[in-house]
Amino acid sequence: MTIFEQNKEEGDWFPFFGSKIDLTTGNILYDPPEEGAAEFCFRSPIPFWEERRKDRKKEYSMVLNPTTRAMERVGYYPDLPFDQERKEGEDSWDYAITGMRNARWTENGPEMECTRENKMKLLKNSAFLRYANHVLQLILDTGVKRKEETEKNSSNG
Repeated sequence: MTIFEQNKEEGDWFPFFGSKIDLTTGNILYDPPEEGAAEFCFRSPIPFWEERRKDRKKEYSMVLNPTTRAMERVGYYPDLPFDQERKEGEDSWDYAITGMRNARWTENGPEMECTRENKMKLLKNSAFLRYANHVLQLILDTGVKRKEETEKNSSNG
């Protein structure tokens, strides 16, 4: 079992924004955040997945590349049993969501605590899941851009 140290509310805060699916195109349309919207703190799940995968054995196969017509060696991680894969996914979300502000189950109810149980309940809501996936994509895109800029600057130096 791998235990990650988690500083309270480590990450970046994002106000909640709703979304809907355009039925003609299938695209997700994101609404702007509303005044006083709940906020959630997210961090990149990359360190979580790097830690999990370092103990897993990679397997390799030779596959035909249809473009070059040559055989190539391709590495992959074998699929986990369903229950273990589901638990890893939940662990990843638990790692990525680190804080909640002004989030409530009912209009006048108490503020939601940032517990694993509440995170898993929220992820069952399709609007929240779209929001959370979009936020993680923003975080990952920002990390890629920073890495590219750092590499570009270090090669120009």
